[in-house]
Amino acid sequence: MKIVGVIPARFGSTRFPGKPLVPLKGRPLIQWTIEGAKKSQLLNDLIVATDDERIKAAAEAVGAKVVMTASELPTGSDRIHAAIQNISCDVVVNIQGDEPLVTGQLIDRLAQVFIDEPKMDMATLAHPVSQEELDSMNSVKVVLNHNDEALYFSRYAIPYSRHKAAELGNYEGCLKHIGMYAYSKNFLKQFCEAPPALIEKAESLEQLRALYLGAKIKVIRVQEASLGVDTPEDLVKLEKLLSQGM
Repeated sequence: MKIVGVIPARFGSTRFPGKPLVPLKGRPLIQWTIEGAKKSQLLNDLIVATDDERIKAAAEAVGAKVVMTASELPTGSDRIHAAIQNISCDVVVNIQGDEPLVTGQLIDRLAQVFIDEPKMDMATLAHPVSQEELDSMNSVKVVLNHNDEALYFSRYAIPYSRHKAAELGNYEGCLKHIGMYAYSKNFLKQFCEAPPALIEKAESLEQLRALYLGAKIKVIRVQEASLGVDTPEDLVKLEKLLSQGM
């Protein structure tokens, strides 16, 4: 089984233009992600998929392979799908370019799913949810079945619509989703060629298209999320934490 890691990185982020190139303790953000991903034991190859020559240059400067993709691609999944068209592989791990603290161990936990269960369509990550995350529409919640496969994702406090978690004294009805994925190459093709589903558009969550298509999504439980960078404020916070010896 050949497993390829792809880091989608575009320059034109709405909330943080040029994000992959901003320095974090003297190194571009994309360099942190590449260096973390290279510590994976299960990836057979690692590439950066970008639409920008400056990102290409930064990635190649630290030894990463780069595939150029069109700027108009709507999502990271589409960028990954475009990047692997001419690459022979069985499984693709989507490594977010704005996750500078990503570890090889985390990538390998996703990849291992397909070694253990070769017919799985997708895998993703989640961690125990807090009351604050339950209440936040910015936090995506996932409900699982008894095999730790996703039943549904939502920005709402599912399944606590009638009885609140605090009242029940139990927060295990859902987990907080972490947006890092692995896919079989065949399912990624099916996913990207399918139109957005109504439930996907209603919740603004592309993983719901996968469930609509009948995919099995294995959810790997981890203790906590790594710290991503969505905004300049996130970068300042992360820089401070790293300076404190995080």
